[in-house]
Amino acid sequence: MTRKYIDCREFPSETNCSVAISADSDEELLEVAVQHAVSVHKHTDSPELRSAIRGLIHEGTAPEHVLPPGASTGVPVGVRTH
Repeated sequence: MTRKYIDCREFPSETNCSVAISADSDEELLEVAVQHAVSVHKHTDSPELRSAIRGLIHEGTAPEHVLPPGASTGVPVGVRTH
């Protein structure tokens, strides 16, 4: 069975959340992710929220480092690579 995960670092937030949540099933992951979204990010539990979270589920395990939203490389803007 492949692990599933959601990584808050992939999305901008006022809290700069660094939480990554993983589970063995979509449903288990969804329940925990909804609890996190409601308690930490102040979202309202709704069918729309659950649908959006389902779309964020990845297979595997969360990477150690995540690029900021909108970044295409890990190189800071203005820095030239060799």
